[in-house]
Amino acid sequence: MRSFRYIAIIILATLTLPVNAFAQEEEESAAISLEENTDVFQELFFEALKQKGIENYGKAINALLKCKQLAPNNDVIDHELAKTYRLNNQLVLAEEYARIAIISKPANMWYLNTLVEIREIQGSDLKGIKEQIPYSAVQLKENLAQIYFKKKRYDLAREVLKDLRSSKFTRDLSSKIQDSIKQETSVSEELPGIENIEEENPVTVLTKELNSLFEKGEIDLLNKKAEEAIESYPSQPFFYYAKGLALNEKVQYREAIDYFVMGVDFVFDDDELLFKFYNELARAHTALGETTKANTYLSKIKNGS
Repeated sequence: MRSFRYIAIIILATLTLPVNAFAQEEEESAAISLEENTDVFQELFFEALKQKGIENYGKAINALLKCKQLAPNNDVIDHELAKTYRLNNQLVLAEEYARIAIISKPANMWYLNTLVEIREIQGSDLKGIKEQIPYSAVQLKENLAQIYFKKKRYDLAREVLKDLRSSKFTRDLSSKIQDSIKQETSVSEELPGIENIEEENPVTVLTKELNSLFEKGEIDLLNKKAEEAIESYPSQPFFYYAKGLALNEKVQYREAIDYFVMGVDFVFDDDELLFKFYNELARAHTALGETTKANTYLSKIKNGS
């Protein structure tokens, strides 16, 4: 549990309170107050993630709103509120916070994907709210085109590409869209040469190393390496999965659940990994005699959601 709290703190290290609050020379009493607020913020954020993971969405929202009071301009909290309100079927509020998050960080793919999905649930796309978001941002449009492409909404992806100047990105994605339309049943291929780039990517190297350790049954080393990977790359979901997997193998089910709950929140457009999380969560809850929670995750796998 202590390690899990530490990881939550790593993620929030530069996001808890406005930077200028630390840059100013404050009186001793003000500094103590700020320190206390930071600790409270971290505890509330941790509690929100925990409650969301066990589907207590109302409690998660309450904790996040308290975080919002302490750090009004924190886009991470806005995004978490958007996702949690969505899970709680409060779509108007979900969309509101998703828009606030993307306004803060127009280039953030995760924020934009959340907004797109919330609009889709309501039977809409982003056309109707172009004026309410920084739609003129080039990176936002590129991200949006990629999101629509991955969702196989090729007409919408093409519309977005028309709003962009011709570039290697637009040409490559246009070509991929055309190929996908011709071969609807085939899996979309990555850009040419991406395999070589991924081979040099440290995240890819670490992922292969962790998989190899598990296959060899080196669970203690897997446990150690996975935690180191999380500390270096705190937004990579596979590393949380590997850490939780190691803990499940070590019969430390409660701590494993904590890592799975934290990591599943970072999964984006990867159903295979998502279902691996659900399977291990079901395994851990079953071992703890929590059959209702285990069945909830098994149902998610069965329903493909």
